[in-house]
Amino acid sequence: MIAIQVARIIAHFSLFLELTDDDTLDPDEAVQMMELLGADLQALDKPFLRELVDAFAIIASEFTGEAQQLVRDIPYSCYLEEELAAGDPVRLAELEAIREARD
Repeated sequence: MIAIQVARIIAHFSLFLELTDDDTLDPDEAVQMMELLGADLQALDKPFLRELVDAFAIIASEFTGEAQQLVRDIPYSCYLEEELAAGDPVRLAELEAIREARD
């Protein structure tokens, strides 16, 4: 339950940084904040991080259009699956192949 609540907070913050007009929010500052957010998320306790990653897929349906996809992609954008797979070379190779196919 707490992971879903935390995912909502992170989603709203991320959407603000991603979707706010450049005249309102300095793009360089937004990128810097997204990088800090990603680093903080990667530093979370692994069992909670797993719950949080799964929670983004659940809460994405609460959003529409571009926002829905951005929320669903937070784990991808912040390399959270890679963080969870640290030490598992097979899973890391799978994630790298997914990333290459997607980009």
